[in-house]
Amino acid sequence: MKKCLYLLFITMLSLSVTACSSGDGNESASTVKPDTIEGKTIVTLALQLWPSQSDAFYKTIEKKVEEKYPDIDLQLQISDDSEKYQKTMNAALLSGKGADIFEIGNLPIQDYANKKLILNMDELIEQDKTINESDLQTNVLNALKLNGGSYAMPLGFTLRAFIGDGDILKNAHVDDKNWTWKEFEEISKKLGDSGPQRRYALANDPPELIFQEMIVDKYADFVDAKAKKAKFDSPEFLETMQRIKKMFDDNVMTSGPADIGKQLFYSTVLQSPAELINGPHLLFANPKLLQKPEQKGGTRIVVSSQFAINAKSPAKAEAWKVIAYLLSEEGQSLQGREGFSLLKSVNEKQLNDIQEQVKSGTYKLPNGKVPKVSDEEFTQFKQLIDTADNYSDADGQVIFIVGDEVRSFFGGQKSAEEVAKLIQNKVTTLLNE
Repeated sequence: MKKCLYLLFITMLSLSVTACSSGDGNESASTVKPDTIEGKTIVTLALQLWPSQSDAFYKTIEKKVEEKYPDIDLQLQISDDSEKYQKTMNAALLSGKGADIFEIGNLPIQDYANKKLILNMDELIEQDKTINESDLQTNVLNALKLNGGSYAMPLGFTLRAFIGDGDILKNAHVDDKNWTWKEFEEISKKLGDSGPQRRYALANDPPELIFQEMIVDKYADFVDAKAKKAKFDSPEFLETMQRIKKMFDDNVMTSGPADIGKQLFYSTVLQSPAELINGPHLLFANPKLLQKPEQKGGTRIVVSSQFAINAKSPAKAEAWKVIAYLLSEEGQSLQGREGFSLLKSVNEKQLNDIQEQVKSGTYKLPNGKVPKVSDEEFTQFKQLIDTADNYSDADGQVIFIVGDEVRSFFGGQKSAEEVAKLIQNKVTTLLNE
């Protein structure tokens, strides 16, 4: 169970080598010549895959890049051992070695950026004529920046959405841009008892899982990664714990099962443009996209994998060509790439195609039903994608500690103060390792 919870949280040159070194003005071009084979420059790409994942998508990338750039031999270095991958990559980078491009999602990105171990790709994006900057989802790329620069590039992104039953909410006067969890509780109590059958605000998940998601949403309020300080013994953290417990004790929320339509709200991950229809309209006949209580900024962005270029790589120019390909229309349209595209045009085309199918009555939900989706909803969907700017760089180990310890409070074995102190001590130790 612990491993599952941890895994749950734990989702790119036609330029010279000199240009590659100009990102921060501090990364000097390597004097070491890149390795070659049969006249081709070898570019290594390291990544980790979970046991359930296939390497087919990356094999396709390897083939497509080598077709587009005959002077590049892209070599994949795939690991299925997360712990070993992290230790090996970290040791290699700190010693000035390692793969030319590597998946960095579960590695200390901030530390690498601070130490100039990875390349700032902003200037490369600006100078590369193959990239149409105006077509990039800059809201997403800007949200992922570190120290003002793009040190990691995702292949796509997903959105953590909060959806309510529009029919029952139409007379509730919900100001979701400003509401608090206390107001959420009061509204849910009133609406949950207003019909012939009891409806819960949220269901199917234990309190610690809902609490973990709340901490991910507000991670910066409790962890200062740069200063390596935690604030889990703060009044705000204690109040959040107590608020969640009260909602479960008062049956506003339940960890028990509830059929579709028996909840007032759902927190869900939207994986693609199609999911903007399939997700909300599978849950409610008239879904309403909302902001979570006390949520700052727009919809939260989730990325499953991000790739960085090793600042010490002797093949930075060629490595950038690989990243640039992944940002191209062809790269973003590859079958098997997960999530929304980093190109506005790709997302918009998919939504427009779905909109035409909905109008003609040929679009069906996974349950076989034909949804009724207004043009206004499609406009809102496009705005949702283009304005999402809320990214939580939450450390999976921290979130695991929170979920593991808070369980004893929700179960009544320990007080909120005891649990908060334990979490504060463990996270402080982790941050300073």
